[in-house]
Amino acid sequence: MPKPHYKRIMLKLSGEALSKEGKGQGINQDVLQDVALRIAEVAKKGIQVVVVAGGGNIWRYRDTKGSGIERTVSDAMGMLATIMNSVALQAALETQGMETRVLSAIDVPQLAEAYIRRRAIRHLEKGRVVICAGGTGNPYFTTDSAAALRALELNCDVLLKATNVDGIYDRDPNKEKDAKLYTSLSYQEALEKHLNVMDQSAFSLCAEQKLPIRVFNFGTTGGLLKAATGGEIGTIVQYIEN
Repeated sequence: MPKPHYKRIMLKLSGEALSKEGKGQGINQDVLQDVALRIAEVAKKGIQVVVVAGGGNIWRYRDTKGSGIERTVSDAMGMLATIMNSVALQAALETQGMETRVLSAIDVPQLAEAYIRRRAIRHLEKGRVVICAGGTGNPYFTTDSAAALRALELNCDVLLKATNVDGIYDRDPNKEKDAKLYTSLSYQEALEKHLNVMDQSAFSLCAEQKLPIRVFNFGTTGGLLKAATGGEIGTIVQYIEN
């Protein structure tokens, strides 16, 4: 099977991808620069890059349920955390010589442009890396959902979900040493096997619109570049005709 040619990709990063391994909190400068270097490597190949970063390294509702903060307020704090991560990533990418724009679903004009679809597409066409911040701008939606929504709005060819494992397994590979790694799945198979690809809303949106999802280990050397150029890495979830 020939390698697919991706003109425009969506990269979904967890907030923890910007923190020190094993810590999961805050932004580590060395890690941040390494992430920026990998993204710049892809962009310099002429591939248009959209990024959505989570905020779990700073604040996330599911990790802070005992805080006493009401859900919608907690989710708003999480969206602000994604803006902090996005602005930090923008600064790091610019040190790599990449023109970068942060477009936010929440209005913070001192830090980011408002997310407008046509504006985002124009930035991409000019060769700029676009970072979509602020989630969807609504509570009860994860940044997985934001990544799926923005990927479809911006006509991305694939959604690359960066994780800390090698792809999608039949069981938790951190608990089961003999867990099986899938290299390819259909959306239907992923549903039938109850595999945790993304949150349900995000996955359903991708499946409905037939947007391929590639889940891969971001820690693998050259992994992002390989995934962005259609290489065999991790697990690809896509529409397969019967």
